[in-house]
Amino acid sequence: MNIAIFCSSRDDLAPRYFTLTSELAERLAHDGHTIIYGGSHYGLMRCLAETTRQAGGRLVGVVPRIVLQRERQCPYLDVEIPCEDLNDRKAIMIARADAIIALPGGIGTLDELFTVASARSIGYHTKRVILYNMDGFWDSLVTMLDTLAQHSTVNKEWREGICPCATLEEVVQQITSTYRSPDERRRSSC
Repeated sequence: MNIAIFCSSRDDLAPRYFTLTSELAERLAHDGHTIIYGGSHYGLMRCLAETTRQAGGRLVGVVPRIVLQRERQCPYLDVEIPCEDLNDRKAIMIARADAIIALPGGIGTLDELFTVASARSIGYHTKRVILYNMDGFWDSLVTMLDTLAQHSTVNKEWREGICPCATLEEVVQQITSTYRSPDERRRSSC
């Protein structure tokens, strides 16, 4: 499968996030998946790329022009897809992805995951974001979405589009469920 991964490009994150990102990248590479990501060579993006390369996986970077101009792109890419800006990058990554995972990240990662979820909610696609909730990183977001659902500003079934997973095995299980028929996927719960 082609798996898009949204994550932070910051280097000053908790070491545990780098460890868990490495474990994910290694597992996805060994399972034969292609990783599609933002193409940067910093933070969790660098960790993802380096581990994917070391594990023999295939790596596609969708790199905005400004990243290329600043020479901040990853040197390990099997395929480099230049794009104009962050909106282009999101559109290309979403279009090429069979599954999408959000790792710890900031405003950019939130923008990416909500773009996927919003487009799904109005019928542009049926893809969901697997929210890898490393060490509870996304707990406050999950609580906020539950609160919004209680106030009816978000569909009460928001977990159909954003699927929180606490462990690598849960993430892998959700990726595997993507292969199942739509009826089987509807019966699975996040």
